[in-house]
Amino acid sequence: MISLFRKIRQKLLQENRVTRYLVYAVGEIFLVVIGILIALQVNNSNENLKTRVFEQEILTLIDQNLSRDSVLIAIELQNAILANQMIDSILNQVDDGIFNENLNIWMGKVVTFERFKSQSSGFEVLKSKGIDAISDKKLQVDLITYYDETLFKLYQALLDVENFFNNDWIPVIKKEFKDFDYRVRMEPKNQKVFFENPNHIILFKLYKDNRKEGSIRRLETALQEISSLKPLIKKQKK
Repeated sequence: MISLFRKIRQKLLQENRVTRYLVYAVGEIFLVVIGILIALQVNNSNENLKTRVFEQEILTLIDQNLSRDSVLIAIELQNAILANQMIDSILNQVDDGIFNENLNIWMGKVVTFERFKSQSSGFEVLKSKGIDAISDKKLQVDLITYYDETLFKLYQALLDVENFFNNDWIPVIKKEFKDFDYRVRMEPKNQKVFFENPNHIILFKLYKDNRKEGSIRRLETALQEISSLKPLIKKQKK
């Protein structure tokens, strides 16, 4: 093709037809420009297709990660709520002056802590490729909020409960209990004496507040955000 264009130009110059040569040269340049624009358009289309394919794949992975998070968070939330309910049961029964095996079993549900680790592989891949791979701006913001803000606060709240367990409960367990089966039962050396100590009652109340104002609230927030994220992801995947 290039050889043909060259021959045409040479023939026009030899015939001293300058005007026609110039018109032809301009036309040739125009064709070259059109060809470049078409090539760029094809390349852009290919890149857009690749981006769209990646977006669909990464959203599928993130959606799977969020489903797993939702299940695990729900389990830990249920454990935390149950623990606080058991504290109420313990305190009510102690107020009534009733000391029996129920207290040991309930304490087993209370003196624990919750753990959770998000499955964030999809979001980590997305960040490495660039968050702009997600075309929906709101979905971009909501994903960043969940993974970089909400989960950070959740981890901190869960760590607070775990630290309370290690720093406040473990010394008491070592001193005051003769049997400890994690999440099953706890048996004080002397149940009545243990519960008549006001410091121990305060310990239960502080533990309840720590969960209520910390981990329970953060677990609930995380579940709510997942519930909001999944419809956005579903819509973007259509």
